[in-house]
Amino acid sequence: MRRFTITTIVGARPQFVKAAAMSRALAQDHQFAERLIHTGQHYDFSMSESFFRQLGLPAPAANLGISGLSHGAMTGRMIEAIE
Repeated sequence: MRRFTITTIVGARPQFVKAAAMSRALAQDHQFAERLIHTGQHYDFSMSESFFRQLGLPAPAANLGISGLSHGAMTGRMIEAIE
């Protein structure tokens, strides 16, 4: 059976909640493997790591560490880093 990798990119609280539901669904279907990337947009314990634990999200394969800039600057750097 062929296995597909789905990359999920998260960086803010609403995305963590949505990603948790998707991660659970992907985990039940053995056709898929998930690779989670954290942009670092909201990276502190209360805004990030606690959500991973509470929502059962897989540990990120990468944390881009992009934060503290304007929305446009962060978006540009995220696109560059993901590319």
